[in-house]
Amino acid sequence: MRIIVCIKQTPDTEAQIRISDIGKSMLLLQDVKTILNPYDEFAIEEALRIKEKMGGEVIVATFGPDSAKEQLLRGLAMGADRGILVASTSFPQTSSLLTATVLAQLVTQEQGDLVLCGKQGIDEDNMEVGVMLAELLGWPHVNAVTQLTLTDTSAHVEREVEGGQTEVYRVQLPSVFGAHKSLNTPRYASLPGIMKAKKKPLDTKTVSDMGLEEAQLKNLVQVRVDHYEYPPKKPAGKLFKGASTESMVTEVLELLRTEAKVI
Repeated sequence: MRIIVCIKQTPDTEAQIRISDIGKSMLLLQDVKTILNPYDEFAIEEALRIKEKMGGEVIVATFGPDSAKEQLLRGLAMGADRGILVASTSFPQTSSLLTATVLAQLVTQEQGDLVLCGKQGIDEDNMEVGVMLAELLGWPHVNAVTQLTLTDTSAHVEREVEGGQTEVYRVQLPSVFGAHKSLNTPRYASLPGIMKAKKKPLDTKTVSDMGLEEAQLKNLVQVRVDHYEYPPKKPAGKLFKGASTESMVTEVLELLRTEAKVI
């Protein structure tokens, strides 16, 4: 079984993101620390567990800048066999559909039997690429997967839905699955794993290598960001002291009714 794990480079969750002063339409990410999208770690772990049980090959792949090799190396250090970077440097802007189109072509070229990805990227939170990828391939898709059991031809899949409920699916392979954080516990990349990762194949390709044309792909960028805004600053808290407990409680209750309007 050839398992392809689609990963994404995202800003560190603790990074301070700045907005360009010109037009407010760009995020300044040049000096921002990047990480492997956390949900993708669960996808890599699940792929490795499947390989350990059923054999096969695990390929980590991404469509992104050259710096995304660092995240591919992390996947290789965890235990993946190969890495593939499809360079996005020719595209000043990308989109979910563009990314899914490139990845679908990659999966087709690599003759993948199963695709795993994180349920969403933590940067834009759009949850689109996995679904689009499945549609372009013509494969079944289940997102937010919390349990996955495979046979040679099908999968028993459970996913989390709102209200604490669980949906259960029987899906024919090949398929695309989006990993939820409750699917497993990702392993740490060991020191030997990190050293071995540097010797594993990590190929860099262009969209032309994928048999795709840049001009046609650029037409898939059909969403324009008008501007970004910082979230509103939290108002200063109020401190109650110097009065009796009864009077302070009365004042707090009144503010909860009139200002916060939560009671």
